[in-house]
Amino acid sequence: MKQPLRKDLEPVAASFIVKKLEEPHFDPNWHFHPHYQLFLVEEGTGTRFIGDSIKPFGPGDLVFLGPNLPHLWRSDQVYFNRQSDWKLSGLTTRGIVIYFTEDFLGNDFFEKQEMAPLRQLLYQARQGLEWTGHTRNRTETALHDLTTQSVGFERVISLLTLLNNLSRATDYRYLTSPGYTNTVKPAETDRMQLVHNYVLGHFPDDLSLDTIADLAGMTSPAFCRYFKARANKTFSEFVSEVRIGHACKLLMHGKLNITQISFESGFRTLSNFNRQFKDITGQTPSGYVKTYRHL
Repeated sequence: MKQPLRKDLEPVAASFIVKKLEEPHFDPNWHFHPHYQLFLVEEGTGTRFIGDSIKPFGPGDLVFLGPNLPHLWRSDQVYFNRQSDWKLSGLTTRGIVIYFTEDFLGNDFFEKQEMAPLRQLLYQARQGLEWTGHTRNRTETALHDLTTQSVGFERVISLLTLLNNLSRATDYRYLTSPGYTNTVKPAETDRMQLVHNYVLGHFPDDLSLDTIADLAGMTSPAFCRYFKARANKTFSEFVSEVRIGHACKLLMHGKLNITQISFESGFRTLSNFNRQFKDITGQTPSGYVKTYRHL
């Protein structure tokens, strides 16, 4: 059973979709679909969930996803608080997204020998890919060009050229862990959405496993087994990554000291924060700031 398409993906039949997004916040629903998706964030900040990957996002975030890879770009809460006058406040989210199916040019187009580099790229996208540096900058320009082209031959050639350039780039990294597979059934997305919403709304507080399990309609042991099987990590690991992702954004803003950031992110002791931060990012908080400033 395939997940029903969202309305913004219809119709895709013999073509593909290029969209410019401008909304008070990005789509807040955790979901997946049978399309490849190339997405560039032009404006907006928040937390990005892709498979078992949890990372902060901001302008310039460039990601390519394979079919049925669960994802969510969750805008920071301030974008939801101001959505009534978002255009007047100047607080908005903008992006460019491309959707296409593997057979949009025919059932065996990408199986041809000449398409080997693109076929490899599509295979890699099933684990999720992101690019940095020069590739990201060149892709941003190409995506803007695509939005100005009419549907037809020119747009198809531009997409294939873009995919070919991405297939030859080396400044990429995988997003999900090597063993990740999506085990969530379409009917279960509401339950996982409920978990995401609760954690994102309460991570600075002491989270109760019993409360989460009760919201999901399960016992605590059953919920722990359910969550790990679908998220490829324990619930406590998920919460820690959400908290550290928030801490990363606060560190990049540079307005609070490390002790304040630790508390604002839901950690009650600085030692636990430092340990969790290094376990998840591979760096100390101060080392992370130096890396960010260097970039």
